[in-house]
Amino acid sequence: MAMEFKDYYKTLGVPRDASEEDLKKAFRKLARQFHPDTATDKKRAEEKFKELNEAYEVLSDKDKRKRYDELGPDWEHGAQFRPPPGRGGARRAAGPGGAEYEFGGTTGFSDFFEHFFSSQGRRGAGGFPGGVTWGGMPEQAGPERGADLESDLLVTLEEANNGAERLLTLRRAQGNRATETLKVKIPAGVSDGQRIRVAGKGEPASDGGEAGDLFLNVRLQKHPDFRVEGADLYYDLELTPWEAALGAKMTVPTLAKAVTVKIAAGAGTGQQLRLKGLGLPTRGGARGDLYAVLAVRVPPAETAAQKKLWEQLRAGYGE
Repeated sequence: MAMEFKDYYKTLGVPRDASEEDLKKAFRKLARQFHPDTATDKKRAEEKFKELNEAYEVLSDKDKRKRYDELGPDWEHGAQFRPPPGRGGARRAAGPGGAEYEFGGTTGFSDFFEHFFSSQGRRGAGGFPGGVTWGGMPEQAGPERGADLESDLLVTLEEANNGAERLLTLRRAQGNRATETLKVKIPAGVSDGQRIRVAGKGEPASDGGEAGDLFLNVRLQKHPDFRVEGADLYYDLELTPWEAALGAKMTVPTLAKAVTVKIAAGAGTGQQLRLKGLGLPTRGGARGDLYAVLAVRVPPAETAAQKKLWEQLRAGYGE
């Protein structure tokens, strides 16, 4: 099966031996540039943002990056890439009874990612590996229930914070190959790994029984500013040495609007400022917190005048 190869290093604009820090800096710079909330061309920005997310999803994970690099010389063969035998899965395949299904508008990931790096790399009864898996049902008396379908769903932090509705398409290969449009509700407070059930949208039963369900596994999209731990968000707040030494007022972004925080004199790298209730909502109605993690960045002395100032500072502290 040929597919378009994704050069993730090229997407992020980094060499293949880029360090973790280089990857993080490249992703954050480009993700801020193409974030749909700030870009003027929102449609193009949304597609570019998804590409950046996919590249960083793979290259920031040591295991995924190793598997990606192990693809070997085939990565240089251009747009049409034919995976090595026995590697990966398929986004669509024949399910029980020979019926085919194909999803659209669901994961936000490419076929290439789904084939090699989707979390759905497992089989159910009568199933297949890849971005969509089938879950078999135990034998039971009476009409047999249709099989369940399962796929990933890429969710932004803004959607997890506010809730949203997403349209996805489900094409069934049998009959006239009609495409069905489904409206899926993403509840506020949804978390990474949570499953959203769409009742009755799995495989129809062959003998008049109940249809299976569609399960969408939530994957939280990477964000250029925030790291996610449960319902808490973490933001790296960079300070200059004089801001850390003298204290300062700094602006911290949130998922709603930016807030101003006061930095006490003598602040140091690693200190955390807790902004209560500015994290993600939970299904219980509470909210997580936002933590601003301080990081003091020392600018290099690039001119003679700057070097002299640092020397004066050293002398002033008696060293």
